[in-house]
Amino acid sequence: MNPSDPDSFCHRTVQISTGHLYHFIDQIPANYDSTRPPLICLHGFPDSWFGWRHQIGPWCSQGFRVIVPDMLGYGETDMPHDSSAYSTKNICNDISALLDFLDISKAVVIGHDWGAYTAGRFALWHPERLIALVMLAVPYVPPTLQHMPVEEMARKFPSYGYQAYFASEASTAEIEANPVSFLQVLFRTPEKILPFTKLGQFQGLITNKQIDFADGCLLNEHDLQIYVSRFQRGMLGPLSYYRTTRTRFEEEKSALLPAHLPPNLHVLFIYGTKDATCPPSAVRNAHKFISQLNTVALEDVGHWVMLEAQDRVTSEVLRFLSSPEISASQKSRM
Repeated sequence: MNPSDPDSFCHRTVQISTGHLYHFIDQIPANYDSTRPPLICLHGFPDSWFGWRHQIGPWCSQGFRVIVPDMLGYGETDMPHDSSAYSTKNICNDISALLDFLDISKAVVIGHDWGAYTAGRFALWHPERLIALVMLAVPYVPPTLQHMPVEEMARKFPSYGYQAYFASEASTAEIEANPVSFLQVLFRTPEKILPFTKLGQFQGLITNKQIDFADGCLLNEHDLQIYVSRFQRGMLGPLSYYRTTRTRFEEEKSALLPAHLPPNLHVLFIYGTKDATCPPSAVRNAHKFISQLNTVALEDVGHWVMLEAQDRVTSEVLRFLSSPEISASQKSRM
């Protein structure tokens, strides 16, 4: 597997029982030992399976089957027009259905960004499918007791202004018209982060033709063009995740989802100390709801941990999976 060559990975496309067509990487080691738990990796926004390119090979070489889908609305996976299809409940049902198709009863779920949020909710919607959980960059937050529209959140907490923009209908066409600057604004080193969180800032940046965003971008030109090609179908699907606030709240309230993750579930959380979207208070708060939580802080690393700290993320996950607790959990769940 060559991280610079998407074609060097094992690609599959299947229709799952929820009716959606999913494209995913299914990397199975030679002489696969089924006693090792399969890993399913969930990417965030704006990413694709390609975001895990530096981890798939090393994890596979250590005997793990690594499954990495393009999430709903991304890449070659289906892109429904109805935003409710992207609610976390529905996405979790899709992941469960994909595991069913692959005849996998339980797996280790690993998520980054929106994928981390989804992984945390998977532990609530489908706890019986989990061996262990790994969350990157975005810490666990429990279901809310009251619904707060994203626009109201942006008024109360100005740093959420970008989410209000992504949730708006206007963002779709504006981002589609400026794919390169859009990606370069988001995929940045911590030292070169641009101010985009407040209302009006993000669209002002990506439509500004006078700024060269290449300096400080984590993506080289080759990888940038691969990402641009992944979004050729448009941004409706990826942005729809930000348009599910009320649907998510209503589904979770109706199901009476618990605030706490299962007490016997071992969870690893990895984050960068320079990631402004992950303040220390949020990490401390996660401990209130997760009994078996291990945290790893990556010094001087920002949001894109799989790119900025490739080897460290790979090794920390392997260390977590090799722990006696996970081995015992795997045996008890087989």
